[in-house]
Amino acid sequence: MSNKGKVLVRSAESFPLEKVGAGEGTSRSVMIGSDDAPNFALRRFVMEPGGGMPNHTNTVEHEQYIIRGSAEVGIGDKVYQVKQGDVVFIPEGIPHWYKADQEEGFEFLCMIPNKPDKIEIVDTGC
Repeated sequence: MSNKGKVLVRSAESFPLEKVGAGEGTSRSVMIGSDDAPNFALRRFVMEPGGGMPNHTNTVEHEQYIIRGSAEVGIGDKVYQVKQGDVVFIPEGIPHWYKADQEEGFEFLCMIPNKPDKIEIVDTGC
Protein backbone atom coordinates (compact mmCIF):
# COMPACT_ATOMS: atom_id res chain seq x y z
CA MET A 1 0.00 0.00 0.00
CA SER A 2 1.36 3.41 -0.92
CA ASN A 3 1.15 6.26 1.58
CA LYS A 4 2.12 8.85 -1.04
CA GLY A 5 0.03 11.98 -0.68
CA LYS A 6 -1.59 10.88 2.59
CA VAL A 7 -1.67 13.62 5.24
CA LEU A 8 -2.07 13.03 8.96
CA VAL A 9 -2.86 15.77 11.49
CA ARG A 10 -4.04 14.75 14.97
CA SER A 11 -3.58 15.80 18.58
CA ALA A 12 -0.82 13.86 20.36
CA GLU A 13 -3.29 13.37 23.22
CA SER A 14 -5.62 11.39 20.90
CA PHE A 15 -3.21 8.43 20.91
CA PRO A 16 -3.72 6.10 23.87
CA LEU A 17 -0.75 5.18 26.03
CA GLU A 18 -0.17 1.45 26.49
CA LYS A 19 2.06 -0.12 29.13
CA VAL A 20 5.40 -1.46 27.90
CA GLY A 21 5.65 -5.02 29.20
CA ALA A 22 9.40 -5.11 29.79
CA GLY A 23 9.43 -1.63 31.31
CA GLU A 24 8.79 -0.41 34.82
CA GLY A 25 6.34 2.51 34.98
CA THR A 26 6.71 2.97 31.22
CA SER A 27 3.99 3.55 28.61
CA ARG A 28 4.11 4.11 24.87
CA SER A 29 1.86 5.40 22.10
CA VAL A 30 2.43 4.93 18.37
CA MET A 31 1.51 8.29 16.84
CA ILE A 32 2.64 7.53 13.28
CA GLY A 33 2.99 3.88 12.30
CA SER A 34 3.62 1.85 9.17
CA ASP A 35 -0.03 2.26 8.15
CA ASP A 36 0.42 6.05 8.22
CA ALA A 37 3.86 6.66 6.70
CA PRO A 38 6.09 4.63 4.38
CA ASN A 39 9.53 5.18 5.93
CA PHE A 40 9.45 6.04 9.64
CA ALA A 41 7.36 5.49 12.77
CA LEU A 42 6.93 8.11 15.50
CA ARG A 43 6.38 6.90 19.04
CA ARG A 44 5.98 8.68 22.38
CA PHE A 45 7.36 7.11 25.56
CA VAL A 46 6.30 8.25 29.04
CA MET A 47 8.15 7.06 32.14
CA GLU A 48 6.79 7.68 35.60
CA PRO A 49 9.24 9.03 38.20
CA GLY A 50 11.80 6.27 38.80
CA GLY A 51 10.46 4.21 35.88
CA GLY A 52 12.55 2.82 33.09
CA MET A 53 13.45 0.15 30.58
CA PRO A 54 15.92 -2.73 31.06
CA ASN A 55 19.08 -3.15 29.02
CA HIS A 56 18.04 -4.33 25.54
CA THR A 57 18.92 -4.25 21.87
CA ASN A 58 16.87 -3.46 18.77
CA THR A 59 17.49 -4.35 15.14
CA VAL A 60 16.58 -0.80 14.08
CA GLU A 61 18.19 2.54 14.92
CA HIS A 62 16.49 5.07 17.24
CA GLU A 63 16.35 8.84 16.88
CA GLN A 64 15.01 10.46 20.06
CA TYR A 65 14.01 13.93 21.26
CA ILE A 66 13.46 14.52 24.98
CA ILE A 67 10.27 16.54 25.52
CA ARG A 68 9.97 16.45 29.33
CA GLY A 69 12.01 15.55 32.39
CA SER A 70 15.35 13.88 32.66
CA ALA A 71 16.89 10.41 32.87
CA GLU A 72 20.01 8.33 32.86
CA VAL A 73 20.38 6.51 29.56
CA GLY A 74 22.91 3.74 29.20
CA ILE A 75 24.14 3.24 25.63
CA GLY A 76 26.77 0.59 25.12
CA ASP A 77 29.23 0.95 28.02
CA LYS A 78 28.53 4.66 28.70
CA VAL A 79 25.86 6.36 30.83
CA TYR A 80 24.45 9.73 29.76
CA GLN A 81 22.40 12.28 31.71
CA VAL A 82 19.73 13.56 29.30
CA LYS A 83 17.08 16.24 29.79
CA GLN A 84 14.35 18.17 28.00
CA GLY A 85 15.61 19.51 24.67
CA ASP A 86 18.35 16.89 24.21
CA VAL A 87 18.55 14.54 21.23
CA VAL A 88 19.81 10.95 21.29
CA PHE A 89 20.84 8.61 18.48
CA ILE A 90 21.14 4.88 19.21
CA PRO A 91 22.50 2.73 16.35
CA GLU A 92 20.89 -0.64 15.68
CA GLY A 93 22.20 -3.52 17.77
CA ILE A 94 23.68 -1.35 20.57
CA PRO A 95 22.49 -2.30 24.09
CA HIS A 96 20.67 0.54 25.87
CA TRP A 97 18.54 1.20 28.97
CA TYR A 98 16.62 4.07 30.64
CA LYS A 99 16.08 5.18 34.24
CA ALA A 100 13.76 8.19 34.70
CA ASP A 101 14.40 10.92 37.26
CA GLN A 102 12.88 10.05 40.66
CA GLU A 103 10.86 13.28 40.88
CA GLU A 104 9.88 14.51 37.44
CA GLY A 105 9.77 11.40 35.26
CA PHE A 106 10.78 11.34 31.62
CA GLU A 107 9.08 11.66 28.23
CA PHE A 108 10.54 11.45 24.74
CA LEU A 109 9.67 11.03 21.09
CA CYS A 110 11.33 8.11 19.31
CA MET A 111 11.58 7.80 15.54
CA ILE A 112 12.49 4.45 13.98
CA PRO A 113 12.55 3.10 10.43
CA ASN A 114 9.49 1.11 9.37
CA LYS A 115 11.37 -2.19 9.26
CA PRO A 116 10.96 -5.36 11.30
CA ASP A 117 12.40 -4.83 14.78
CA LYS A 118 13.54 -7.64 17.03
CA ILE A 119 13.96 -6.61 20.69
CA GLU A 120 16.19 -8.66 22.98
CA ILE A 121 16.70 -8.11 26.71
CA VAL A 122 20.43 -8.12 27.49
CA ASP A 123 21.50 -10.20 30.48
CA THR A 124 23.41 -7.92 32.82
CA GLY A 125 24.75 -10.84 34.86
CA CYS A 126 23.07 -9.62 38.06
